[in-house]
Amino acid sequence: MTVLDVLLWAVLPYVVVAVLVGGTVWRYRYDKFGWTTRSSELYESRLLRIGSPLFHFGILVVVIGHVIGLVIPRSWTEAVGITEGIYHVQALALGGIAGFCTLVGVGILVYRRRTTGPVFMATTRNDKLMYVVLVAAIVAGLATTLLGTGVLGEQHSYRETVSPWFRSLFVLQPDVESMAAASLGFKVHTLIGMLLFAIWPFTRLVHAFTAPFGYLFRPYIVYRSRAGGPASRTPRRGWERTG
Repeated sequence: MTVLDVLLWAVLPYVVVAVLVGGTVWRYRYDKFGWTTRSSELYESRLLRIGSPLFHFGILVVVIGHVIGLVIPRSWTEAVGITEGIYHVQALALGGIAGFCTLVGVGILVYRRRTTGPVFMATTRNDKLMYVVLVAAIVAGLATTLLGTGVLGEQHSYRETVSPWFRSLFVLQPDVESMAAASLGFKVHTLIGMLLFAIWPFTRLVHAFTAPFGYLFRPYIVYRSRAGGPASRTPRRGWERTG
């Protein structure tokens, strides 16, 4: 374990958290009107209808997979009958498919943003940086999925290195040695992920913190037709005369 390991895996994570929290509070306080995705659907909708669902549903599965892999210890999954072999097959299948869908989705969105004039003009420098880091994180994640499961190269179980380190951060006792023992691919993926979270509050990604989840649980809105009511009248064919 070196000084660099301590800086990267014991100091940097808390710096990123401070920037993420502080930047989000600052953005909400001083840029409420900019807290938006700056929707561009009016300029182009055909590619958006394809790329947006692919990206959002794919990234949702990716996030769930990261939570399961990093937060739930290996002993817990084995206790319910999920062996390490089964876990790696599941991670390769679901993680690979979700990661590929996410990459294709963001690729379509980047292509749309670059080739549609009004959409490109509405893209800020921070958003351009965000797309570069986001694509890099997705590509690195796919690479570690293939490498970690032994499809390409030697198998490496991140649940014995990255996961213990990640959980140790929450108790303020960073397990630097575990992370230092991880393969280079997982280290690169982790660093890119921390960079993404550091720039998160200053890009359009901030809208994820105010996603309208309430729509999933709100009551139905009842629409009543005015047909047959006192204000109804028989529709006329063609144009009506005015005056």
